[in-house]
Amino acid sequence: MSAPAPSPLAIVDAEPLPRQEEVLTDAALAFVAELHRLFTPRRDELLARRARRRAEIARTSTLDFLPETAAIRADDSWTVAPAPAALNDRRVEITGPTDRKMTVNALNSGARVWLADFEDASAPTWENVVLGQVNLIDAYTRNIDFTDPGSGKSYALKADEELATVVMRPRGWHLNERHLVAADGTPVPGALVDFGLYFFHNAQRLVDLGKGPYFYLPKTESHLEARLWNDVFVFAQDYVGVPQGTVRATVLIETITAAYEMDEILYELRDHASGLNAGRWDYLFSIVKNFRDGGQKFVLPDRNAITMTAPFMRAYTELLVRTCHRRGAHAIGGMAAFIPSRRDEEVNKVAFEKVKADKDREAGDGFDGSWVAHPDLVPIAMASFDAVLGDRPNQKDRLREDVSVAAGDLIAVDSLDARPTYDGLVNAVQVGIRYIEAWLRGLGAVAIFNLMEDAATAEISRSQIWQWINAGVVFENGESATPELARKIAAGELAAIRAEIGEEAFAAGNWQQAHDLLLTVSLDEDYADFLTLPAYEQLAG
Repeated sequence: MSAPAPSPLAIVDAEPLPRQEEVLTDAALAFVAELHRLFTPRRDELLARRARRRAEIARTSTLDFLPETAAIRADDSWTVAPAPAALNDRRVEITGPTDRKMTVNALNSGARVWLADFEDASAPTWENVVLGQVNLIDAYTRNIDFTDPGSGKSYALKADEELATVVMRPRGWHLNERHLVAADGTPVPGALVDFGLYFFHNAQRLVDLGKGPYFYLPKTESHLEARLWNDVFVFAQDYVGVPQGTVRATVLIETITAAYEMDEILYELRDHASGLNAGRWDYLFSIVKNFRDGGQKFVLPDRNAITMTAPFMRAYTELLVRTCHRRGAHAIGGMAAFIPSRRDEEVNKVAFEKVKADKDREAGDGFDGSWVAHPDLVPIAMASFDAVLGDRPNQKDRLREDVSVAAGDLIAVDSLDARPTYDGLVNAVQVGIRYIEAWLRGLGAVAIFNLMEDAATAEISRSQIWQWINAGVVFENGESATPELARKIAAGELAAIRAEIGEEAFAAGNWQQAHDLLLTVSLDEDYADFLTLPAYEQLAG
């Protein structure tokens, strides 16, 4: 292992945390500093490229497969590295933040994989960033348990062979970590902080446990961004002395531009790739963001009217399955976000039927696994995939050669027979305010109206408000989407929340701040690339 650099990174504007010294060691910070020195300049170039590409899409209102990489797509000879044993069967994956209770419950959930999330399900307070790393180290050394201070209920890990395999998701390339800065004052990208601390402390430990450092890569917009991640992996494995190919990465295809580069993304990561995932909310948010000047044909209806059976979404998911299986990679399906009600069995019954139908469809379409947000949904998703897979670990042999997707199919938003509604606008405002308020308190995964919401659902909420206003949508009740209408609904929601929770709780929360921030990112003429960028400036801790 390389010797620690003489001047690792500085921790700034952060209160000391219990046990932070176990994570923020000189050697670990020297490693993160090297990642920052070597790779942040390329990260910066790629973020600038994103902006240029969005401007081009705004000008042309179209996208196509890349002519310069046609040979990679046409070449049948290459595949990704074979899946390690711990990642061969991924039929159900549970997602969630890395707080102590979730860590124990997710590992014990019965799912084959836990997506341990430092991204959309986690607000990036310094406490969440650092103590999330502590919790994962404790899980691998079996030094973790949890007692709920309210109920007194205790949680402890099951036997090793019953635990989910961890696939960790660092932050996206666009977010910096303000509390960790280099000698020149530049903040380190959050992606490199999350990846670097986790990899440095756990890579060899995971190898010794018969697994490895496995990652989900979020918000990827191009194969060049995947290439950057691959170079990070190559450097990191040499630095800590684990064999090349120890890392495995699953890429979320949750941007519209990445959907046109799935082959190329797998190719760039081929020695480290294990699959692609079909996201939903971030994908729709990306369509709004990129085609925000595209006119009526790109106007999305209410988010809950956009199911995965919509023609343009079906084109995306079927192309993903075909691409993955042609290359020997896992195809992982989308999220079942329902949170069971402890009080309303009828709500549960209807929701469970919808979850079952969704997972039956994915398993039938050839996906090798899928996501759930709550342990109670694990058996439902498991049954859907068990029915198709049986004892087989996956169905990568199902090549889906019947699938043919043209470039225009992926952006045929107007093929969906649904329109925005007034109730959809109300829901977008409600979810946006309630989620942002919780995020500002350090919570990234929040149950709202029996759904597990995260930053992606907040992004689609504010994006739809913005899009409908800028497109001059007229709702079924005759009202037009205007800034004034959004403000009126937001004021009504704020009053309703105050009445619902009482003056004391309202005053103790961040409700006015959340209301103001939602309206800022929903009504500003200059559409913010990510809600979390201005929100991070207001995040305490």
